[in-house]
Amino acid sequence: MASTVSSADPATTGTTGRNAWTVILCWITVLLEGYDLVVLGAIIPTLLKTHHLGMTAGDATTIATLSLVGVAIGAVCVGPLADRLGRRLLLIGSVLLFSVFTLLVPLAGSVAVFAILRLVAGLGLGACMPVSLTMMAEHMPAARRARASTLTMTGYHTGAVVTSLLALQVTDDWQILFYVLGAAGIAVAAVQWFRLPESEAFVRAKRAPEARRVAFTELLEPAYLRAGIGVWVASFMGLLLVYGLNTWLPKLMNDAGYPVPTAVTQLLVLNVGGVAGLVLGGFVADRRGIKGTTLGWFGVSVLMLACLSVKMHSDLMLDIVVFFTGVFVFSAQVLVYAYVTHYYPASVRGTALGSASGIGRIGSIVGPSITGALVTAGIGHPWGFYFFAAVAVLGFLAVLTLPRAAGSVPAAAE
Repeated sequence: MASTVSSADPATTGTTGRNAWTVILCWITVLLEGYDLVVLGAIIPTLLKTHHLGMTAGDATTIATLSLVGVAIGAVCVGPLADRLGRRLLLIGSVLLFSVFTLLVPLAGSVAVFAILRLVAGLGLGACMPVSLTMMAEHMPAARRARASTLTMTGYHTGAVVTSLLALQVTDDWQILFYVLGAAGIAVAAVQWFRLPESEAFVRAKRAPEARRVAFTELLEPAYLRAGIGVWVASFMGLLLVYGLNTWLPKLMNDAGYPVPTAVTQLLVLNVGGVAGLVLGGFVADRRGIKGTTLGWFGVSVLMLACLSVKMHSDLMLDIVVFFTGVFVFSAQVLVYAYVTHYYPASVRGTALGSASGIGRIGSIVGPSITGALVTAGIGHPWGFYFFAAVAVLGFLAVLTLPRAAGSVPAAAE
């Protein structure tokens, strides 16, 4: 798709330069997503305390849910578009969409408008991660695609940390958080326009004689169906764990009898473990195979989550268990994405990754909801961790059904 690579595209600067800009800009895009998906949680206490727009706890829950719904829809819809129109234009457009509507959020005159703005911003936000992961994978040799996915996702946790630190500084001036994010997103989109190259794998796929329009239904064809079902289930279970733990871990720890400071600290320990796991998981998967590594990661996740159901009297032991829970749970989910980038050819890779991300986002809604119900029923501990361990078992079984290598799917031919 030659028209996608404009004269501003640094196609002539050499492979090293192209790869460097792709790595940097895709990582920053995922960082923005991490920032955005945490920002609402960071300001909800302030919104409720100040009764902004007369907002209630129920309103805040609705807004948070609609944000995630928008992200899920955006993730599913962007894949076919990226496989038809190109990764570069879709990524830039997605960043612009969520940035503009994020800038408008502080100007909302009612709760309904606030919710609609977050929903539309979520559409753009949901498209960013699958396209970024696809571009990163396609600018890396096939032997390094697991690393490409996991290292890119460290940006997500970095963004979450940036939001937390900035929220502590601005206190009641929560609008600043949205203005910073929106302005940063527009600036990133401008740099992407001038510096982000189109994926060479996409260009080759579009120029191939058999190139054709890609629909989601193509993933239901026999060549892809087995892998598709396994990936969708594993992604659903993986994001259920990620969001369920990030939302309810402090409360579950507090219900177990740990003091509030210790319970809150575990959320930081969990995410630090997540970053370490992303780096480690990518290297191991590239050396030992993505499917086997993902199986091992989900398997250890089952053990770690089950251990958390037991009250520990040593803070050090608790920190160790929570750290390794983050190491394996968070990167197990991302390794599922890595499998997609390795298994599917460029012609359908964006669609496949978008569907995995979109269906997984449904898990991100279900996880906190079910865990919240257990907490409300007074059985958050230990049943919350029993529930998470059972989910990890289902994730393990889903990965077990996946084809081990590309086989009939000529991804390696790229």
